[in-house]
Amino acid sequence: MKVLANDGISQSGIDALEKAGHEVITTTVAQEQLINYINEKDITVLLVRSATTVRKDLIDACPGLKIIGRGGVGMDNIDVEYAREKGLSVINTPAASSHSVAELVFGHFYGLARFLHNSNRDMPLEGDQNFKGLKKAYAKGTELKGKTLGVLGFGRIGQATAKVALGAGMKVVAFDPFLEQVNLELDFFDGQKVNFDIKTISKEDVLKQSDFITLHVPAQDEYVIDEAEFNIMKDGVIIANAARGGVINEVALVKALESGKVSRAALDVFEKEPKPEIQLLMNPALSLTPHTGAATNEAQDRIGTELAEQIINILG
Repeated sequence: MKVLANDGISQSGIDALEKAGHEVITTTVAQEQLINYINEKDITVLLVRSATTVRKDLIDACPGLKIIGRGGVGMDNIDVEYAREKGLSVINTPAASSHSVAELVFGHFYGLARFLHNSNRDMPLEGDQNFKGLKKAYAKGTELKGKTLGVLGFGRIGQATAKVALGAGMKVVAFDPFLEQVNLELDFFDGQKVNFDIKTISKEDVLKQSDFITLHVPAQDEYVIDEAEFNIMKDGVIIANAARGGVINEVALVKALESGKVSRAALDVFEKEPKPEIQLLMNPALSLTPHTGAATNEAQDRIGTELAEQIINILG
């Protein structure tokens, strides 16, 4: 069987698939040429990340496809239900990138808490001439230990992020409409384990209590955080969104930053990806990354291996 990994796949995934007798093609085919390529090359499995979309037209036009795989969690770039109605298997890797996203969120949080996102811009420009001025400007940092992290969406990634928070000495409060309680097990280097029972609370209570807020929710029709939600939050809260663009109203976020309701924020995803609004890109209160939540070598290895195992099980 031929597998087209159109947005790439780790070497570990390639090795596992080839060992099972499948041919892996890692050519990146342009979206408009994808249908012809799949049919001409007799592709059985199409693997994508976020760059390639798999809509009804492609599914209808490529009868030889048996499996569509998404290297990652969200599958909003795939018409999942339609594909399954047509008899295709649709797979993803919901657990593989959880910890990498959690670490990125905390990379942003630690950076924002100590103004690293600004200091790293200003030191090369002014460090030799205005050292004392910069020292004074960035002298009011915040420690995460002892603060409250609010997690909106307490699935795999939300739970992984909560584990990092607990390890950092933070209190965790969480909202999830589908979960009442979660047991989190923290594993340490020497084999010790510590368990925490986290009971979910209302979204409003999370917003009221939290010093830091992180979102881990799927794409949806309405904003999860809009003007009304900002108004509920503590003054000076720090927010991170490494979930999906469109779950935070970016216009309302900029207003909240300007008013001081939100002191600083981090965005890894954007409403108008891949061309974020210039007001976001130029805002000194924002720490920004280009949708790299799952972009670690370890996560990509796990994603590739997990996809390969699922494909091999399905194809036999």
